[in-house]
Amino acid sequence: MKETYIYGFRVKYEDNAKDGVNYLFSDLDRDEARVFFDQAKARKSAKFEDDEDRQFTLSYDGDGSYSLMRRTY
Repeated sequence: MKETYIYGFRVKYEDNAKDGVNYLFSDLDRDEARVFFDQAKARKSAKFEDDEDRQFTLSYDGDGSYSLMRRTY
């Protein structure tokens, strides 16, 4: 599992979720991305999709970090 920081939030992710990391950091500004982090913390997870319709779930881990997973159907 890899780890990075997105706007100050520690995020753990697998290789298949790299596009989600790029979306949160490169496509959204800080305020737009923060909505997902706030929702994940309040509700334990936040689902979103990027501009290419790839599906992701951002989960709050309880230790101050987040996990990002790609959803496939």
